Amino acid sequence: MPTNKHKRKATAHAKNKTTQSVGLIASHAKMFTYIGLFLMAISIYLFAFESQRSAMFGLAMLSLISGVALTFFAKISVTTKSKN
Repeated sequence: MPTNKHKRKATAHAKNKTTQSVGLIASHAKMFTYIGLFLMAISIYLFAFESQRSAMFGLAMLSLISGVALTFFAKISVTTKSKN
C-alpha cells in the first residue's frame, strides 16, 4: 500500500458554465407568435374560400402546419424565458 497517496479534490476541477446560444425564435418570441397566428389566419382563409384548387389546399395545409409549429415554439420560449 502506498503511504504517500494524493487525492484530487473535487473543487479543484470546477466546471465552467457555458451559456447556450439564443436562437432567433427565442430572442423575438412575441414577433414569431404573431407571425404564426397570421399564418394560421391565412390558412383558414384559404380553406374557406380558395380550397377548390388543389394547389391552394396544399398551400393552406403548409401554412397551417408552419403557423402552428411556429406559434408553439414561440410560446415555449416565452414560458422558459419567464421562468428564468
